[in-house]
Amino acid sequence: MQVENSAQAYSDSGFWQKLSGGARQAGLDVVERALWLYYTAQNPLTPPWARATIYGALGYFILPFDAIPDMIPVIGYTDDLAVMVAAYSAVSSYITKSNKAKASKQLDRWFGP
Repeated sequence: MQVENSAQAYSDSGFWQKLSGGARQAGLDVVERALWLYYTAQNPLTPPWARATIYGALGYFILPFDAIPDMIPVIGYTDDLAVMVAAYSAVSSYITKSNKAKASKQLDRWFGP
């Protein structure tokens, strides 16, 4: 499935289900970026075009079938990370310290301090 169409696959419940079930397997880098993007999309000051970019990346992340299946050890989440890094680059000016702090709190709950 193309990344452009993955925004339609995004849902809050799907996002949290994917993270809660696969946070450790995905790894800290993937989960951290996913949370940065998620909290940025939730901010009402984030413009619609940036939200669309974020939801496209997060939709790709939660899709069960993508370019590299997530179940493949070590490399399964590399395509998800690449998509999120691209989205991060596009919307980085809207990712605030507050968004990163919220992500850090969630990461501490899942991975420990």
